[in-house]
Amino acid sequence: MLVKTFGSAVYGIEATTITVEVNIAAGTKYFIVGLPDNAIKESYFRIESVLKNCNYRMPRQQIVVNMAPADIRKEGSAYDLTIATGIMAASNQIEPQELDKYIIMGELSLDGGLQPIKGALPIAIQARKEGFKGFILPKQNAREAAIVTDLEVYGAQSITDVVGFFNGTIDLKREIVNTREEFYNSINNYDSDFSEVRGQENIKRALEIAAAGGHNVILIGPPGAGKTMLARRLPSILPPLSLQESLETTKIHSVAGKLAATDALVTVRPFRSPHHTISDVALVGGGTNPQPGEISLAHNGVLFLDELPEFKRTVLEVMRQPLEERRVTISRARLSVDYPSSFMLIASMNPCPCGYYNHPEKECICPPGVVQKYLSKISGPLLDRIDLHVEVTPVNFTELSSDRAAEKSGDIRERVIQAREIQIARFGKQPGMHSNAQMSTQMVRELCKIDNAGQLLLKKAMEKLGLSARAYDRILKVSRTIADLAGSENIGMEHLAEAIHYRSLDRENWAG
Repeated sequence: MLVKTFGSAVYGIEATTITVEVNIAAGTKYFIVGLPDNAIKESYFRIESVLKNCNYRMPRQQIVVNMAPADIRKEGSAYDLTIATGIMAASNQIEPQELDKYIIMGELSLDGGLQPIKGALPIAIQARKEGFKGFILPKQNAREAAIVTDLEVYGAQSITDVVGFFNGTIDLKREIVNTREEFYNSINNYDSDFSEVRGQENIKRALEIAAAGGHNVILIGPPGAGKTMLARRLPSILPPLSLQESLETTKIHSVAGKLAATDALVTVRPFRSPHHTISDVALVGGGTNPQPGEISLAHNGVLFLDELPEFKRTVLEVMRQPLEERRVTISRARLSVDYPSSFMLIASMNPCPCGYYNHPEKECICPPGVVQKYLSKISGPLLDRIDLHVEVTPVNFTELSSDRAAEKSGDIRERVIQAREIQIARFGKQPGMHSNAQMSTQMVRELCKIDNAGQLLLKKAMEKLGLSARAYDRILKVSRTIADLAGSENIGMEHLAEAIHYRSLDRENWAG
């Protein structure tokens, strides 16, 4: 008897429906074809043990399992339930009439329990697109799949639940998630707030500018100055995720298997902070079975690289292209997948190996030339993509012990949202562009015009501070953002002066 069941394969953040055909005929062997990997080939032993342990029958006949389309490689153990359901239907243990209306996915434990799968959300989106009635999957993944409306999602605890569902003996409860209610109830629920930071008003101002214009930032300062503390609070002042951004971010985290069973949506901007021993594949994504890397998990959020010079040079270099294009393409012999990677980069570093170069109180003990060598670990092209260089100085005791209430993240966020709305109106005709940081050189010339007095100030600053040529466009972009925060249509002298202040590493004498 021939029976068809349906599963799904995820490539990038998109899913492809896989038809699993099971035919039982005279004979004794088991064959599985259609480019399965080892995990799928091993499914026979898991399925046989599960059926025995759950008091079902494993047919002692020739079983042929074909996974179509046959030219796409199938990977992972998530097809266990799809294949097992097909075998049981072909051996008359499950009523086959309703099987073609559902996508069925899940990894089996030997006692019949179902283990969670990756990519439940993109699979559910594709299932609805192709007109399937429902999606049966492990209970742990049910909430993320139930985000998709007009698709019946059933979370099962074991294979017994699935068999009972198709035979009409068990009534599985449909998982329902009110997407909009879930989204709006959890939006901006951040654990940390800028009001917890004592002092550092100039750094808070720099991060507000960065958030308003989508600019990348590097914080330079001695150990214990508060660089990490400030960086971790950056997402709390960014504009809230839109529902579309939330769904896109959730898809990536679903594919990577990073969603908890209680989560349906990613409702706050991601904050990723990989250790400096990370490999280039782990950062940008890849592997034999391509998976999203840290830069994609930080999509629509913040990627924080602490102690930037300690990262391997190759790791930092592979990040240059995704920073520019806001997506990463991973190519293999048989397939090519795209992952979005539109994130804000915030990096921190000590000014030198000992950490006390330019410190107001402690003396740097590094030998001559060591500071410059330490800074040269960060390449010019990468530094070129960072708009704000901010020096962080330690907080003194008076500020640290002060009871004066600091400004809350919510108040700063309101100003950031207003500045972003100005930019959205400005770039309305440019698809995919929504912040000043994304402006090309030509757009900078058109939209960041300054008067003669401004030109003179910028010329003097470049000559006196020894600023490099690449600093010119960066200063204009940042000054445009500062003007937007002030609600000014034109870039004024005060906006330019503040932007010039944020180019520490471009000064020729900085590490001299």
